[in-house]
Amino acid sequence: MSRWEPNARGRLEQAALELYTERGYEQTTVAEIAKRAGLTERTFFRHFADKREVLFAGAASLEELLVATVAELPESAAPIDAVAAALDAAAAAFRERRAYARKRQAVITANAVLRERELIKLASLSAALADTLRRRGVGEPAASLAAEAGVAVFKVAFDRWIEETNQRDLSHLIRESLDELKAVTAGK
Repeated sequence: MSRWEPNARGRLEQAALELYTERGYEQTTVAEIAKRAGLTERTFFRHFADKREVLFAGAASLEELLVATVAELPESAAPIDAVAAALDAAAAAFRERRAYARKRQAVITANAVLRERELIKLASLSAALADTLRRRGVGEPAASLAAEAGVAVFKVAFDRWIEETNQRDLSHLIRESLDELKAVTAGK
């Protein structure tokens, strides 16, 4: 009998990303992921609902971080500034994960089902941010616009971050993208 090893969830995530990169998402089975991780299929399903969710496992934590950051800011913070602070917090969480993020995004980009799931997760982030802004007293449509704009800024900055060769950090790219948005909306 083999000895128990810690971090089953992390091992499953790593094994899935490796297999999706090597063989493709569609060609990879849960059984293969579990085997590569040195675990059983049953263990896989204790951690993830399906093989798509392995790539989106951090979405709930990211949403919690964004919501908590906005909720903790002074009520005097402008909605877009509150969202910008949340995006800065997200950037810090991604700081050491650029190589993983690049591989993960390549797998998602190569598969329509995963691209759809990514859009659903981004919509969920936007809805959570808008709800948090509304709880802070921000009216509509300001809450929804700030949340949607924030998610768009994050997506554009994230895409640039994983493709950048000059190694600029995500936080810098978020601020740069937000400044571009402000310039566009100001008619500049």
